[in-house]
Amino acid sequence: MFIDRSLFLGSLMLLTGFIPNDAAAQQGFDPYVQEIPGINLRFAMQPIPAGTYQQGSDSGNPDERPVHEVTVDAFWMGTYEVTWDLYEPFVYKDLETMKSDGTVTPAVDAVTRPTKPYLDMTFGMGKEGHPALAMTQYNAIQFCKWLYVRTGVFYRLPTEAEWEYACRAGSDTEYSFGDDPSMLGEYGWFVTNSDGTTHAVGQKKPNGWGLYDMHGNVAEWTYDQYDAGAYGKFMNGPVENPVMKPDQLYPHSIRGGSFEDDAGALRSAARLPSDPEWKQLDPQIPKSNWWFPEAPFIGIRLVRPVQPPTEAEIGAYYDKAPIADY
Repeated sequence: MFIDRSLFLGSLMLLTGFIPNDAAAQQGFDPYVQEIPGINLRFAMQPIPAGTYQQGSDSGNPDERPVHEVTVDAFWMGTYEVTWDLYEPFVYKDLETMKSDGTVTPAVDAVTRPTKPYLDMTFGMGKEGHPALAMTQYNAIQFCKWLYVRTGVFYRLPTEAEWEYACRAGSDTEYSFGDDPSMLGEYGWFVTNSDGTTHAVGQKKPNGWGLYDMHGNVAEWTYDQYDAGAYGKFMNGPVENPVMKPDQLYPHSIRGGSFEDDAGALRSAARLPSDPEWKQLDPQIPKSNWWFPEAPFIGIRLVRPVQPPTEAEIGAYYDKAPIADY
């Protein structure tokens, strides 16, 4: 059920005295830290200016061609990948209640939560400061809804076009820092330097727009349906804010490469489709809407558009029913 934002915010302020942190509206288009009311959690956001760039790569895989011009509106993007510190209270209601100052509001209580995983979803790689991982795209979007109900601010997944634009940070090279893969170890965790595990976020150099771990550590969900031939549809002139709206369970587009990948998968233009084999060991019928027990390499990075959507658009984004996965 979609939660009316005005009613939610009114009850939240009455119960907690909290005024939602709309730092962007108060301070202009600047970096800001989003405080989550009633719970000692926060996360940082970086401003990504509007602009035009060349999406794709002539030297990459076939699904990265043809290179084409794309214009994107301004948005904020998470400075870091979402960590377990932020994600776990969404997964476990008891943990959220324990960490909260006082009672969790009914509006928050009404958000559908993931089924409790039957495996250690950290896969023994670490929790504090480490990126949350192995969630489905549906799970990632419901986490964004939890944040919205908690903060009153609309957060979502990036589109493919937004993700690549933010990763490039004004560059037109294979990586945000240039074309030389020998420099990759300064910016990201991948198969050569990761020791087969995730690492706490923010330990490597950021890109030119202040975003950490855009290359490697965990790959990151986008909102788009993956279409290997999508770029061929964009050749008749500049495209504004393209998005392949998802209407099927598989495949969706994932970006950035992970700690398991070689250097080529971490290029700014590299694309990865989601795969039902990532649930092959899931014993449930239908399979879980929430977790990929064989994908310990997928995580989340948040986006907040400068122009907020309408209440109807927010409801349409958050409240799509999951597609059964047999």
